[in-house]
Amino acid sequence: MKILIVKRDKLGDMIVTTPMLRLLRTALPDAQIHLLAAEYNLWVVDGNACIDRRWSFGRVRTGRKVNVGAAIGQLKLYLDLKREKFDFAIAAGGEESHRALARALHAGARRTVGYATDASWRAKISDPLTPYDTQHESVRIARLLTPLGVALPAVLPDPEFTPPAAGLAFADQWLAEEKMAPGSFWVLGIGSRIPNHQPDTEQILRWAKWAKETHSLDTVFMWTPGPADHPLYPGDDAIAEPVLAARLPYIHPFRGGLKEAIGLVWRARTSLFPNSGLMHFASCSPGGVLGLLANADVWDAAAQWKPIGARARYVETRGSAHAFSDAAITAQVDALLRARA
Repeated sequence: MKILIVKRDKLGDMIVTTPMLRLLRTALPDAQIHLLAAEYNLWVVDGNACIDRRWSFGRVRTGRKVNVGAAIGQLKLYLDLKREKFDFAIAAGGEESHRALARALHAGARRTVGYATDASWRAKISDPLTPYDTQHESVRIARLLTPLGVALPAVLPDPEFTPPAAGLAFADQWLAEEKMAPGSFWVLGIGSRIPNHQPDTEQILRWAKWAKETHSLDTVFMWTPGPADHPLYPGDDAIAEPVLAARLPYIHPFRGGLKEAIGLVWRARTSLFPNSGLMHFASCSPGGVLGLLANADVWDAAAQWKPIGARARYVETRGSAHAFSDAAITAQVDALLRARA
């Protein structure tokens, strides 16, 4: 059996797809499993042994501009995919996505699987499924394997990710320059891009002080640079600048690339992030992660997007992240540190 998994979402979405890939490989060990993903997120599955071949597509349109080279490349890609004669193409997202369904259909597989509620799309694909609103994204994605005869287990495999070697090398060098040893710190990050989904300055300062006084851990502090009102990439400078201004010797600010940040997370004792891509990466790390999920009264983020895996924990509040109590946070971080000991 030859299967194409189509994935067009963000980086964290790719992480929560890896349990499905492991389930598929375990259930159908002789299958050929191919993955089609965007150029910007394909690296997330570098080294993933469940995948036999990877395919990528570039961005054809940015605003009103059309990348002619990418458009021609995409036409060639679909011709190449059709030559593979896939048995199944799966639009691997937890909700209906017309773009993902279209990409799956372009592969010309014998059967196409995906979530679809729109009548016209249900008529186009061979195996339309109805989305489940109350399940975690990883479960929704794994459920797409049922038309292949793969039963959904009570507990899915943990998410998988191999950190880039360059990111780990950078982390080792950066820590040496900061005169810090691996495991002598935790990572406290913000950057959900939604202001009330992340802690405020005072919470960050209190939690960093607690980590130092209680566990002798320094804090590597990460944030998204830039103003909060940036129309495309809102940043966290308004929260971060007072933290930096405190000039506390046990807080080490880090402003760098994603792969470098991941390297530091892998060298940390544990980490804390609001709902974000880095939260999902950190769920695969040796020290695990505490995820902060806010605004549950508006959006039940925990049900769909909480961090998963043996080393993942989360706290949830119906209101702003500013409502998280210190006791709730420190109790969960304590548990992560005990598990790492």
